[in-house]
Amino acid sequence: MPESSSRVLSAAKPWLKLLGASVIAGVLVTALAVPAVSLTSATVSRSVGLFEDLPSTLDIGALSQKSEIYSTNTDGSNTLLATVFDQNRQEVGWDEIAPAVKDAVVSTEDPRFYEHNGVDLTSTLRAALSNLTSGGVESGASTITMQYVKNILVQRAETLDNEADREKAYAEATDTSLDRKLSEMRLAIGLEKRYDKDQILLGYLNIANFGGSVYGIEAAANYYYGTTAAQLTVAQAASLIATVNEPNGLRIDEPENIEANKARRDVDVLASMLKQHTITKAQYDEAVATPVTPAITEPSTGCQTAASGAAYFCDYVTWIVKNDPTFGATADERWSNFKTGGFQIFTTLNPTLQANANETMTEYVPASSDELDLGSTIVTVEPGTGRILAMAQNKSYVAGESTDPGSTSLNYNTDQGYGGSSGFQVGSTYKVFTLAEWLKQGNTLGERVNGNPQTFDRADFTNSCVDISGEPYAPKNDSGSRPGTITVQYALTDSVNNAFIAMAEDLDLCQIRNTAQSLGVHRADGGELGSNLADILGTQTIAPLTMAAAYAGIAANGVYCKPIAIDRILDASGAELQPPQADCAQALDPSVASTLAYAMKGPIQSGTATASNPYDDVEHIGKTGTTDNEKDTWMIGASTRAATAVWVGNVSGDVSMTDVETNGYSGYSVRHRIWKSVMTANDEVLQPAADFPDPDDDLVYGSGSGSNSSDDSSTDAPATTTPTPTTDPTQPGTVPTPQSSVAPAPAPGDDGTVGRGDEDQTGQN
Repeated sequence: MPESSSRVLSAAKPWLKLLGASVIAGVLVTALAVPAVSLTSATVSRSVGLFEDLPSTLDIGALSQKSEIYSTNTDGSNTLLATVFDQNRQEVGWDEIAPAVKDAVVSTEDPRFYEHNGVDLTSTLRAALSNLTSGGVESGASTITMQYVKNILVQRAETLDNEADREKAYAEATDTSLDRKLSEMRLAIGLEKRYDKDQILLGYLNIANFGGSVYGIEAAANYYYGTTAAQLTVAQAASLIATVNEPNGLRIDEPENIEANKARRDVDVLASMLKQHTITKAQYDEAVATPVTPAITEPSTGCQTAASGAAYFCDYVTWIVKNDPTFGATADERWSNFKTGGFQIFTTLNPTLQANANETMTEYVPASSDELDLGSTIVTVEPGTGRILAMAQNKSYVAGESTDPGSTSLNYNTDQGYGGSSGFQVGSTYKVFTLAEWLKQGNTLGERVNGNPQTFDRADFTNSCVDISGEPYAPKNDSGSRPGTITVQYALTDSVNNAFIAMAEDLDLCQIRNTAQSLGVHRADGGELGSNLADILGTQTIAPLTMAAAYAGIAANGVYCKPIAIDRILDASGAELQPPQADCAQALDPSVASTLAYAMKGPIQSGTATASNPYDDVEHIGKTGTTDNEKDTWMIGASTRAATAVWVGNVSGDVSMTDVETNGYSGYSVRHRIWKSVMTANDEVLQPAADFPDPDDDLVYGSGSGSNSSDDSSTDAPATTTPTPTTDPTQPGTVPTPQSSVAPAPAPGDDGTVGRGDEDQTGQN
């Protein structure tokens, strides 16, 4: 461009700015003041026509609000667990905002707010002259209604899912062009035709940004001063209103901004309030003399802030949201809706039980180990409802990837599809499903089976699901178990591998799988649950939550309920939404369930789980589980009020837990210490716990002679018709009767020698 032309353009810029602002003012004067007068100026006519063609209506829409997740105390009251938001905002009503706030914003931002119809002509004309020297078209002309319009457009832009669309919409909403200013004015006029002044002022105070992610006067009062919008003093109100035109430059959580905030508070806000007679001289003097002293109160932002190690449970709740169509059509839409929708989610988590589970985990299992990739979980489910009462993990929760071995975002308690891992082999805890199917087919606890190490021909087994042909199967028993021809009851009490494979010869392996599935058992990785021979001994990878819920079904006399984490959901309006349901159903006939529970007292009272027994006058059922090379160790059991699953093992790798110490305790036996501590607390908090129902005598002792079809020993004596209860596994046809009068077993030593008696699955297919 020639130098002379550049000088001319430079000299003309102020006049062009004046012309632009003057056109706006002229158009508004003409359009608003003389709409019925015949327009003789072609230029003005065209300008008015252009203005009239602009959109005049604006849908305010719902504001982005924080969603809150609550735990539920034993007495039914609720405690805030975590807050999730894109914008920290809590909408409040007109009467929930101190008059000083309303007076401060009107006096400072728009003194004639209650007189104009959305656009202040006096301010617009004055701005036209001011902009001649200052530049731009914004100075002094934006009313509260116009600022509200801009905030609505910005809010709409920020909630768009697509990044490109979001950036484009935001640029359009904040553009400083004459066209954007005209559009903003037109929308402001339309807004004032639909809403009264108090509604517009309230909307403005709820939508305005007060710095960072703090939006709305209520969140600003909470965050900056630890109070509510209704309780703000004149000085505090003026300090917050001082930030609205420069939120990040005057936010008082940054100490370097305090002086500038006080200057604007005193010179602009308080002085304007005094001038408009909304405060007295005495109030003014007192407020000016008050230092700006913030009392920053951080919101509970995100699951990582959840108390008592409840971050993983909180994370599980967020995955429920992402998977629940209640919140939207896609996972991304659901999560976006949740972060902005102002939902209140009241969960099943019991803070007292959660705190105990977390303390127990911290006491017994470190977050990491130099010896292995160590993991541990605790999860408690309420029988008969499926409500998850506690969920703990030995790691520290982090969102996203972590290189710290003591931290992870993976929830080892849950399925992959809910933020969890691919699950862990459950060992002999799976044997209860074979026993359930055994009882369903009319077999008894008193029947005898061959528990000796032996080789099984796959052709002798039935599987109506899949072909299991192949090499002979020769599982081992654990070195701590006493094999022989033993009762089914003793086979469970002492967890004898070969006895359960022998029982399966009389059953359909597919039906064993189906019985497990009826109690909600499924693979954590979403794959098909297996029905091979080794699966009887627990080779499937399953989440601890799934196993706890299955045992809860047994403890509830066969009524299985899907585990649930949410009791109630309220949307921003307070309307109830339907949370995922437990869908409780009778999975096992009560006679089968009561007899199964009766049998499961055996491991707790005199078998592999005696080290877990709380001995607190509450009846418990349970079963241990250990996988090959002691890679995974389990203890799962229940009272009639709570079912708890404890897992301690390798997250990855294959290190034997017998070679590991965890905070000074044997890595093999620590599961018992954990379960005992957790269930003792459960028994205390969830009183009263009823006794389990009496078993079906026919399923305990049989109505005739016991079956020997799976007994390969030819030297055993025949079973008696009515077996006499005894704890001697070598007596044919007898049942080791689990009773609360059984003498307490010795406490486990740190070497884990007591209460082991578990399985070795070598030979699995």
